[in-house]
Amino acid sequence: MHDVDPYFAPLLRRLRQERGLSVRALAHLAHRSKSHLHELETGRKAPGLHVAQHLDRVLDAGGALIACLTPAARARDETDAATIARLIDASDIGAEAIAAVEAAVDDLASLYATTPPSGLLDPIRQRLAQIGRLLDTRATLDQRRRLLVAGAWLSLLRATVHFDLRHRRAAAAHLSIAEQMARQTEHREIQAWCVETVAWDALTAGDYRRALDLSRQAQQVAPRGSSAYIQATAQEGRAWARMGDQRETRRTLSRLSRLVSPLAVPDRPEHHYRYDPAKALSYTATTLAWAGDPAAEDYARAAVADLIGSARPRRTASAQLDLGLALVAAGRPDEACASAQVAITSGRVVPSNWWRASEVLAGVEASGIREARELRDAYEAYRPQ
Repeated sequence: MHDVDPYFAPLLRRLRQERGLSVRALAHLAHRSKSHLHELETGRKAPGLHVAQHLDRVLDAGGALIACLTPAARARDETDAATIARLIDASDIGAEAIAAVEAAVDDLASLYATTPPSGLLDPIRQRLAQIGRLLDTRATLDQRRRLLVAGAWLSLLRATVHFDLRHRRAAAAHLSIAEQMARQTEHREIQAWCVETVAWDALTAGDYRRALDLSRQAQQVAPRGSSAYIQATAQEGRAWARMGDQRETRRTLSRLSRLVSPLAVPDRPEHHYRYDPAKALSYTATTLAWAGDPAAEDYARAAVADLIGSARPRRTASAQLDLGLALVAAGRPDEACASAQVAITSGRVVPSNWWRASEVLAGVEASGIREARELRDAYEAYRPQ
């Protein structure tokens, strides 16, 4: 008599397909090998209670997979509990391997500010593959959690890079993986960054109300005072600015200032997920420029002066575009044109930020100045394909 209902295998396959997952993707989420999942889906191997429970959680099956196990199978697994307990502290992974993975995550997150998005994809893929291999080996619970956290950060970074490249389907897939890993490890900051990343995408897509709601949701999830909390607050200010509400924009910027003022400069200020207080100036310039606030020009000029010559070329290009937008609003399209031309020809405006260049170009062209032709030529020459 079989311990597992023969319906388990087709049910597992159907649940996986309904959720749009390949065997590889489910293997990644469930921390199982592809061959093991294939054997489960074809009925060649029977799952234990722990495996059925885990897959039930990952696929949100509501207990349907667990119900396929007969009492005999459950009894057998319960007698294995003592053995499992002895294995909890066993590991085939050296401490230096996990430390190297965590260091690589920080390195890649720090390279984000200076590396073209396409140049980061292969290194991120390679590190995620390494984490997958390590998860297939025997590890302690603490080691497994650290690997999952590292995988969540890298999946989040990969999603962010895909958003920058306008690969929305790929971005959504990797963001989903990051969210699931963050939930499994109860890592609230990563969960909040996932929400904030979607808020940014909504903002760049022109869905300002959704961006506002998601920014507030991220603040509710994030630990108070964390980098994710501060970034989500800044994102809320940008959403208010795009909606044209200067009063709420100013109020949110005041909250952001109070959050940032006591912060020390982090040991790696270029790290994408560690809030650098120096970013506040650029965020203020961006937000006020989008809100059409006359104060935007002074902030934007200060941000550009602070960034020129620094090792932050993408932020410098964004600051030049903010200054251009502020100058258009101030009625100085010739200066706006010059500032935007510097940003565009730097080659550092990523696809997800290209709409900023479009707005400055539209303002300059609307003024009718002859320099607009040169800006249009640069815009077309550097426009992402």
